[in-house]
Amino acid sequence: QVQLVESGGGLVQAGGALRLSCAASGSILSFNTMGWYRQAPGKQRDLVAAITWTGTTNYADSVKGRFTISRDNAKNTVYLQMNSLKPEDTAVYYCNANRARAYGLGQDVYWGQGTQVSVSS
Repeated sequence: QVQLVESGGGLVQAGGALRLSCAASGSILSFNTMGWYRQAPGKQRDLVAAITWTGTTNYADSVKGRFTISRDNAKNTVYLQMNSLKPEDTAVYYCNANRARAYGLGQDVYWGQGTQVSVSS
């Protein structure tokens, strides 16, 4: 059973920075893509950033230039460095991992428990 454990959330003032970590229970090289999503109260869960096993990254327009996703394969950990935080970045941030099944039978999707990020103005 895959487990994803997030850490690093907290309360920060606007303009500040936080680094989120997502530690996987096994090798992250087995995942096609890992990413970070966020969900604010009353809103849907949206993609923030993603990274493939080859290192290709993708970002939501709202965080481009401010957030950076990276991975450390040796530590089985994915990070989200968040700079120049804004109050609208306030949300629960979830780690996500996707692994393709054999023979093209879809994929397995895993989620962490979430970590709260609050940005005060």
